[in-house]
Amino acid sequence: MGLRRSVLVRGGTVVPMAERGAWQQADVLIEDGRVASVAPGLDPGPGCEVLDGGDALVLPGFVQAHVHVVQSLARHRAEGLPLLRWLAERIWPYEAALQPAEVAAAARLGIAELLTGGTTSALDMGTTHDQEAVFSAAAELGIRLTSGKCHMDTGDGVPAGLLEDREESLAQAEALGSRWHGSASGRLRYAVAPRFVLSCSPELLVAAVALARSRGYLLHTHSSENAQETRVVREQTGKGNAEFLSEVGIAGPDTVLAHCVHLDEGEVHLLAEQQTGVAHCPGANLKLGSGIADVPRLLRHGVRIGLGADGPPCNNRLSIFHEMALAGTVHNLAHGPGAVDPWTVLEMATWRGAQVLGLGDEVGRLLPGWKADVVVLSCSSLAMEPAADPAAMVVFGGGVESVRHVVVDGSIVVRHGELVTADASAIRREARGAAAALTHRLGWS
Repeated sequence: MGLRRSVLVRGGTVVPMAERGAWQQADVLIEDGRVASVAPGLDPGPGCEVLDGGDALVLPGFVQAHVHVVQSLARHRAEGLPLLRWLAERIWPYEAALQPAEVAAAARLGIAELLTGGTTSALDMGTTHDQEAVFSAAAELGIRLTSGKCHMDTGDGVPAGLLEDREESLAQAEALGSRWHGSASGRLRYAVAPRFVLSCSPELLVAAVALARSRGYLLHTHSSENAQETRVVREQTGKGNAEFLSEVGIAGPDTVLAHCVHLDEGEVHLLAEQQTGVAHCPGANLKLGSGIADVPRLLRHGVRIGLGADGPPCNNRLSIFHEMALAGTVHNLAHGPGAVDPWTVLEMATWRGAQVLGLGDEVGRLLPGWKADVVVLSCSSLAMEPAADPAAMVVFGGGVESVRHVVVDGSIVVRHGELVTADASAIRREARGAAAALTHRLGWS
């Protein structure tokens, strides 16, 4: 992790995301992990590192509301399957087979990809074991991460190696939260993460809620992702997925539901009334053929929404730019051009996403006193020319290749597009070796 020091981002077009459509030519001064000033012509002072913001957009760091970094070693290995087969035939066997060193390699690869792609904060779901490795990787590499071990105690097709005793699993979560929540100067936080209704008994879900509420942790699960999943939940419970989760207590401003593709009108109203957060994952939903969440409808009802890339095996990348471009285009099919405008998309990738993660008073805007999570995007690529509205430039013309510098909590983690908190080449070598060993054990060609 880089040293926290004074940093000046000089000469950029600052898009603070405090007011829709506002930007200015200014410098950004960072001191003691927070934004000290945003104004033209700032003096860096002695010992201050200067980052070049010329011909660049300077924004609050991007926020992802749903990822699975432990799945990184299964990238490109789970193609052409719908959700429930994808889980049973590929993802669950993969997670059950993971060894501790492989969890670490996967987490480091995923987090390095997030950071070099401009994501500074993320909500992550681990697997059922070796969650310490995820937090260790996050502490080392410098991301702002909320994460937690996954809970599963039932379910068709779930390998025995992933099924856990309910009390033991939650005791592990409590111990992990005690160890990691608030660590790394507050960058790391714990989330209680029952996987989804079909792999969790009602007793587990209720107990997970009790743990989260007693400790002030987020609740994080999947809901209404796939039509078959949603149908089976209704057959088992007599209720819609989000409706049932609300009944057991998994709802409210401390809750994040990933996907929410298949909702009835009553569930939309529930999400809005209870202020439950939703992670919109268009890339994964399209790749698995799950459907398209009706984001325009959710926004009209006042539902809080962020963006997430989900996992490398169901998206093949952890790029917030990919999700932004899809969120800004795919809804035009049902609602007409401009259904979700670029400023709204950029808000979902910044302050709206931060609100979903419970960080809305700390990150997601570039203002004095706020946490210094900053991304500098070069405008020199041909797709970013000619300069125009910054939101349209980022959402439709930006890409991971645009990322010049990244600062998290006042520390530089990416400089000139290169990870500085660890050796990216070593991370790649480690991931390749771990993936080769793992796929051999699984018998994957």
